Amino acid sequence: MPIALRCVVLLALGFVSSGCYVTQAARGQFEVMRRSQPIDRVLADPATGEATRKGLELTMAAREFAEAELGLPASRSYRKYADLGRPYVVWNVVATPEFSVEPRRSCFPVAGCVSYRGYFKEAAARNKALQLATRGDDVSVGGVPTYSTLGHLPDPVFNAMLGWRETRLVGTIFHELAHELLYVAGDSEFNEAFASVVEEEGVRRWLARTAGRTNELQQFELANRREAEFARLLRRTRDRLERLYASGLDVETLRVEKQREFGRLKFEYERLRASWGDDHAYDGWFRRSLNNAHLASVATYRDCMPGLRRLLEQTGQLADFYDRARALARQSQAERHAAVCEVVTPESDGH
Repeated sequence: MPIALRCVVLLALGFVSSGCYVTQAARGQFEVMRRSQPIDRVLADPATGEATRKGLELTMAAREFAEAELGLPASRSYRKYADLGRPYVVWNVVATPEFSVEPRRSCFPVAGCVSYRGYFKEAAARNKALQLATRGDDVSVGGVPTYSTLGHLPDPVFNAMLGWRETRLVGTIFHELAHELLYVAGDSEFNEAFASVVEEEGVRRWLARTAGRTNELQQFELANRREAEFARLLRRTRDRLERLYASGLDVETLRVEKQREFGRLKFEYERLRASWGDDHAYDGWFRRSLNNAHLASVATYRDCMPGLRRLLEQTGQLADFYDRARALARQSQAERHAAVCEVVTPESDGH
């Protein structure tokens, strides 16, 4: 799944916050629960459309596979269906200072510190983004078609998910159930990398179980490689900007050089895309005025993945991999990151 669409939203955290944020979180979660119906009931309804029926049948098969073959939790999640009548469930707002690539964080019990705030109404998200931009922050707003409560509530399959290609739908289910298996409060980098590695391995096994899907598996691996190349491109830009912001240059020079770096990013993407042929998967990401906030999540999803992939290769079995990951979770964040979250620099990634 493209980086910008992955997220974990713990709605329960809003209830210890204040003001309008808690109110909209409570109302939004109530709407999700009110609209959620058991999948069996939806499938039994003769009025259910064929596309919805096929998507829900695929969801149930993926859920059973996750438990039986991947050792993921037999929780209440993805046993219900919620049609909210809109393409996104929440809209995430990410903000950074004008001269920083580090997102502003909000900290809560259970979830720890997260680098975004999620809103169930797009207008509320954009109003918040406008407030932050007015004070000088770089801001991004992105729609998210699903979220996880980490097993605290029975997360449903949402209507927007049923239009996805098969590997994206089943992969998302594997990813979010992996969060329910293991989640370290305050360490988004480790959490997202762990869930992403489980997702990748799960989709490989899902495709390999049926003969004649070799081409689909090859396409899946190709998409993963290109996502990694895209992430490295963003990471190099992030690293250059980080050095720029620490340089001590005056504000006006920083602004000019900042825009130059984002122009360089778009140019480098054009070169990368040319090497891909007809693949335009990330063109939409660049059809906007880019800023620091758009780069803020890159490390969250990628910097820990190579180390965790190696750990899975070393163990050879998912159960052993889970045990090793749990052992890492018991360590301090510094120890955990030193073990598996090495940052790929321009020198070390071959560029």
